[in-house]
Amino acid sequence: MARVSRGVTRHARHKKVMQAAKGYRGRSKNTFRAAIERVEKGLQYAYRDRRNRKRNFRSLWIQRINAAARQHGLTYSQFMNGISKAGIELDRKVLADMAVREPEAFAAVVKEARAALGQAA
Repeated sequence: MARVSRGVTRHARHKKVMQAAKGYRGRSKNTFRAAIERVEKGLQYAYRDRRNRKRNFRSLWIQRINAAARQHGLTYSQFMNGISKAGIELDRKVLADMAVREPEAFAAVVKEARAALGQAA
């Protein structure tokens, strides 16, 4: 039985890993053994951070809503309670975008929230 030379298969595998390791620092970009480790670790970070990104954005939206609500004399929790009682179903992403890009519209939402809470404007 003839022995199997893995020339084509090995070359394709090496090429795939080295392509993925482009832009890395040091030996990780040009040594196959080091590149495998870096690429695998990079994929682990990518998997983890796809989930973390969602947390980070939610946190950013909350900070923006809080800052905008405080300009109108409400805290974040009071504001969210108010829009909940007013029956306004806007998510945090939309509210944060309104606070930054359309302050007049956000002010109108704050006014509705205040009314639902029974506070004077």
